[in-house]
Amino acid sequence: MNVFFSAFPIVLLVWLMVRRRGMPSFQALPLAVAVLYIIRIFVFQADTILLHAGVISGLLMAWTPILVIWGAVLLFQMLEISGALKTIHEWLETLAEHRVEQVMLIAWAFSFFIEGVSGFGTPVALAAPLLVQFGFSPLRVVMLCLVMNSVPVSFGAVGTPTWFGLGALGLPSEEILRIGQNTALIHFFAGLIIPFLALRFLLSWEEIRKNWRFILLSILSCTIPFLALSLWSTEFPALIGGAVGIVLTIFLARRNIGLARDSVQPSTRVIDYKKLFRAFAPLVLVIVLLVATRLEWIGLKSFFTSSASSWSVALGQVGTFSISPSLVLGLKNILGTGESWSHATLYVPSFVPFLAVTLFSFLIFSFSWKERKKVFSKTWKRMKRPILALSAALVFVKLLMVGDVSPAVVLGETLASISGKTWIFFSPLLGALGAFFSGSNTVSNLTFGAIQQTTAVSLSLPETVVLALQNVGGAFGNMVSIQNIIAGSAVVGLINKTGTILRHTIWPLLAYAVIAGVCGIFL
Repeated sequence: MNVFFSAFPIVLLVWLMVRRRGMPSFQALPLAVAVLYIIRIFVFQADTILLHAGVISGLLMAWTPILVIWGAVLLFQMLEISGALKTIHEWLETLAEHRVEQVMLIAWAFSFFIEGVSGFGTPVALAAPLLVQFGFSPLRVVMLCLVMNSVPVSFGAVGTPTWFGLGALGLPSEEILRIGQNTALIHFFAGLIIPFLALRFLLSWEEIRKNWRFILLSILSCTIPFLALSLWSTEFPALIGGAVGIVLTIFLARRNIGLARDSVQPSTRVIDYKKLFRAFAPLVLVIVLLVATRLEWIGLKSFFTSSASSWSVALGQVGTFSISPSLVLGLKNILGTGESWSHATLYVPSFVPFLAVTLFSFLIFSFSWKERKKVFSKTWKRMKRPILALSAALVFVKLLMVGDVSPAVVLGETLASISGKTWIFFSPLLGALGAFFSGSNTVSNLTFGAIQQTTAVSLSLPETVVLALQNVGGAFGNMVSIQNIIAGSAVVGLINKTGTILRHTIWPLLAYAVIAGVCGIFL
């Protein structure tokens, strides 16, 4: 009976999201939380103080991804209102004269980079309209962009799905890094196949065959630095990999390396390079600040994450609140249960670099007070629903995990007994399911990470491998995410094509799952 009630809130959540006229995540997740809370009280007879501590901890933890997303959205709203994005788009158009070059530069390398900076659906929203302007079918463009934007997702938004989504499990930093390395390795091998399948949505097999060397080199220009950076960081693989990929893809195209020049569309647009430099300045500054705050030898990382010499105050039964000189916030012993929370305000990529760069860019682009207000206003409108969804997701995760006999433990042990060692193949599909109903690799990891962890322990499988498969599944699940499909369709003017897109993107998803499972066996 415990198995039924452990699975029921998850099944309910999935059903609410995917049924006809499904409920959006910001409504479905709070409802699932309420149901799970009742089940924990009346079925599992959990300690109410422990549950309430979990709720408080979950709500506080939610502010880390919320602030990261808020900062990223704020930056891109500023770039849009300033006209910088339009300038970047025009520049990309002058570089892409060949159909294959257009797709690989915009839907692959440029999207790879944007995923590393922002994530959360931004790459599809930026790349799809550009490709439609080149004369490609809007429906096929959306399918292509959804599939292409899968390899870098686990390290999107400066690695948020990995370092935060799986960091909620309380694993040491060394294990998180190892999970990131396994994740990148699986994505690397998938990247040798999946982009070719995605290209088929827009190009003929003949075009792909003639230009396969250019396509492969463009893929590797992103995935090799992506894999290399995963050896020491969970934050930079997609961001730096994409940046290197853009430069090398342009170089390959300019030198005509691997391209069959039989369908060139020359561009007559003249680019103002001074204007282009100013448009790129905020993105370059973001990268510089991120690197400066992540390299140990510079010294900023140790300062930004230091909780030494903290000022603290007892808040009665709530716990002990602390704040360090470097603005590391903490709440210890929540409700006397041992639950704790901390947030490195300056280290988490929200105020630094996103807010700082946005405020500085107001000066670069000579924003009026009205335009500045518009940036913050549009950001808030974009953030209202994600705040509710992520807050509920973190509480949902904590209610699944807290206690000795928790739903996560029950489900993990049950799945382990049913699947046995074949769980290696089912693990990424569970991750994909989480992304399917939530539209987020981060939320998928938060929701199912604990179940994956307990299943791995029960089956004596390497935790870092199983959690990497969860991380990979949460990435390629974005191909079939209802939210991502709707968002991608909206930016190119498609209506009521969700079912059609799903029927086409499910096949690359299954191929990705098989590749991930095979990699998992060897890892």
